[in-house]
Amino acid sequence: MKRLFFFFTLIFLLGIFFAWHSLSTKEFPLDVSEISGEIYYSNTSEDEIILENIHPGEIISSPLLLTGRARGSWFFEASAPVVLTDWDGRIIAEGTIHTTEDWMTTEFVPFEGTLTFETPSYGDIGSLILQNDNPSGLPAYDKAIEIPIRYR
Repeated sequence: MKRLFFFFTLIFLLGIFFAWHSLSTKEFPLDVSEISGEIYYSNTSEDEIILENIHPGEIISSPLLLTGRARGSWFFEASAPVVLTDWDGRIIAEGTIHTTEDWMTTEFVPFEGTLTFETPSYGDIGSLILQNDNPSGLPAYDKAIEIPIRYR
């Protein structure tokens, strides 16, 4: 009876070990075909902000120059936040986009910004997230676009 208990316990522990080992050494597919070719809009649309020089799935490196156009309402004090994440959603860089034109308008105004970052050591995909500057702090007024990118 003790031998049978020992045998099943050993089999159970070996099963746990092999399951853990296979999950911990699994390579996640980080191929460009895994990246959607879409920009994700949150509470906004292409009619409010257009990023001109970065496209979904594009390979980026540091320093990253961002250029585009956004409605003046996207900014507060002529700036808006930008975040760069790794494949797991961890923030690896934060910065701002700025406009030098009158941002107190409903028309499109040009913007630019630069993000400096260290390329993630694992995984070559991530996201570039441009957010509106929402001085009210009310979630109903938050807007963002998320662009899937790849790191060089």
